[in-house]
Amino acid sequence: MQNVRPAAVAGLFYPNDPAVLTRAIEQYVGDARRGPSGKVKAIVAPHAGYAYSGPIAGSVFARLADQKATIRRVLLLGPAHRVYFRGVATPGVQAMRTPLGDVRTPAIAGAIAHPVAHADEHSLEVELPFLQHLFGPEVEVVPLLVGEADPQAVAKLLADNWGGDETLIVISSDLSHYLSYDDARASDRGTADQVLALDAHLTHDQACGATPLNALLLAAKAKRLTPALVDLRNSGDTAGDKRRVVGYAGFVFAEEPA
Repeated sequence: MQNVRPAAVAGLFYPNDPAVLTRAIEQYVGDARRGPSGKVKAIVAPHAGYAYSGPIAGSVFARLADQKATIRRVLLLGPAHRVYFRGVATPGVQAMRTPLGDVRTPAIAGAIAHPVAHADEHSLEVELPFLQHLFGPEVEVVPLLVGEADPQAVAKLLADNWGGDETLIVISSDLSHYLSYDDARASDRGTADQVLALDAHLTHDQACGATPLNALLLAAKAKRLTPALVDLRNSGDTAGDKRRVVGYAGFVFAEEPA
């Protein structure tokens, strides 16, 4: 069995040079407005190339600054873009590598090992440098790719691994794809309103990570988390043209609202 899953999209979705990558993350996080969020249990962050979604990701990861000393374990869930499978899959390795080093990736019950599905997938990898930067080399990340799955079953997996203050849940998802700028703004605003209402009926046209995001909404409702929208933009606001854009959002879910 392979022990380390190497970086697949370093140099493509984000910088391959550790110093350049660190400066980029520091800028994205540092530029964010540090509004109060309470005790955050879960976040939703985008997963496009950093030039497009990095500022939005930075805005939501910045809300975790007060919990740097507490969070030691992350359940990281995102959609499988490249390989079809059923259920939820780990990479079946002991660590995942980025230019900032290796992240320990313990296995959990209820997920299959599927190294092929993880091999070229970007949805989880692009979140790792933010987690490494915030929480240091000791953080453990449970990387869970979600294929065709029942959101209720994924919500149960979250509940079974909920943990305490040491455990953070990260859902990796972009929103609408390839609409015009104005149409995307309208669509993504509606999606954001559904998330804030804990309405777990999102479609894959609304969010590519709809299944894990719906699972979080189910779990958040059961656990009485309070959602808040941190950022809502699209690639037309960051680095792309406005004819065909991809939507991005950052949300926090707090156990103790500010």
